[in-house]
Amino acid sequence: MPFIPHSEAETREMLAAIGVSDLDALFDEIPASLRCGGLEQIPEALSEMQVGQLMGSRARQDGQPLCFIGAGAYDHHIPAAVWQLVSRGEFYSAYTPYQAEASQGTLQLLYEYQSMMSALTGMDVSNASLYDGASGLAEAVLMAVRGNRKSKSKRILMPRSLHPAYRRVTDNIVRNQGIELVEVGFDGNTGQIDQAALEAHAGEDFAALVIPQPNFFGVLEPVDALVDWAHANGMLAIAVVNPLAISVLQPPGEWGESGADICCGEGQPLGIPLASGGPYFGFLCCSQKLVRQMPGRIIGRTVDLDGKPGYTLTLQAREQHIRRSKATSNICTNQGLMITAATIHMALLGAEGLERVAAASHQNTQALSQALCQLPGVEPIFSGPIFHERALRLPLPVKNALRSLAAHNLLGGFDLGDDYPELGEALLVCATEKHTEEEIAQYQNKLQRVIQAQTKPGCKLQPKDW
Repeated sequence: MPFIPHSEAETREMLAAIGVSDLDALFDEIPASLRCGGLEQIPEALSEMQVGQLMGSRARQDGQPLCFIGAGAYDHHIPAAVWQLVSRGEFYSAYTPYQAEASQGTLQLLYEYQSMMSALTGMDVSNASLYDGASGLAEAVLMAVRGNRKSKSKRILMPRSLHPAYRRVTDNIVRNQGIELVEVGFDGNTGQIDQAALEAHAGEDFAALVIPQPNFFGVLEPVDALVDWAHANGMLAIAVVNPLAISVLQPPGEWGESGADICCGEGQPLGIPLASGGPYFGFLCCSQKLVRQMPGRIIGRTVDLDGKPGYTLTLQAREQHIRRSKATSNICTNQGLMITAATIHMALLGAEGLERVAAASHQNTQALSQALCQLPGVEPIFSGPIFHERALRLPLPVKNALRSLAAHNLLGGFDLGDDYPELGEALLVCATEKHTEEEIAQYQNKLQRVIQAQTKPGCKLQPKDW
């Protein structure tokens, strides 16, 4: 239903009906000192044409640079049909499908999405859905603390090789609930979780071990051994995965002897554009035994009295309406538009298409890494196997190199120095199926010129000079 503002006459009529003189009287309980007052900072209204011009100029500020940044958000090809279908009115404006009789299309789409994600991850059930991958991990941690009946602690083993933003977001959400995130270091040679650091916690009471696959450095973890170690020590195993990577790797539901217990991650690689940072969506899957601890909603398929298939909200954990702080979660909506795009994207590509994208991304990253490591002073930091990102060490300050590359319309990667200063001048680079041999050669050539310019003794050459 469209929003239709009330006229002044209608407002006066409503106020008269309840015996109130004006709108301010409805808020007389709020002290004047707490009221925001006028909205002087809000600019004057613009016409449709002016708004279009303003947003167009802001979009052009992003430009169209050649992008080799990954670090949790990836520049994949999205078939044109995906967002053409998503923008249809029956998808674009749909909201929470409480009335099944009026929401069969939306419900069926959510059911298909859950089925696809369960198949992709190898887990029993999937919800639909969460805000992003980081908040999805926070919800997974809360699930583990509630659901691990063998553990009396509220402690979680959190690898330092996990995405720094995921660790920060999770800590912000769970720390005021008395949950402690205990950091586990990484091996300086392989880039994987440090087995010695992990063994130091053997026999201790933890609710869960978080296992990234791949980790933030792009390195693949020995997930089978990690899951079995967690279970042997009475912990649940939380998998944080790239959904594209697990289209060619072993799915979390099959890790170790009995599989991961919870699986979460960022769904952006499944048909969601970078779009200056979002919105994206988070996915969350789990084993059957934990299904009642999972936030969000589960859509079920059934048949009516005539034998025709129908869809309904089988399980919804929107308990905040009645249980407030005791609710399973206060997640009260989902990223419905994003998972609509992801569902269409997965349906268009199919299993074989996802595998081809993953394989091409891996191949291009290997080619990129080999090309850059031919330059003097550039070398891989870790020896562990990778998916489609690699951490490289540069012979010059990474910030300077990235600034020079950006001046020539090339986004060269993610600076690891702020989050991992012990790695020195470390750069995380990524390639996807979109990158061509010419683009990789272009990156190699430009980085070579940056290195030559900025490492020459006494040279203060600026990016514009070359």
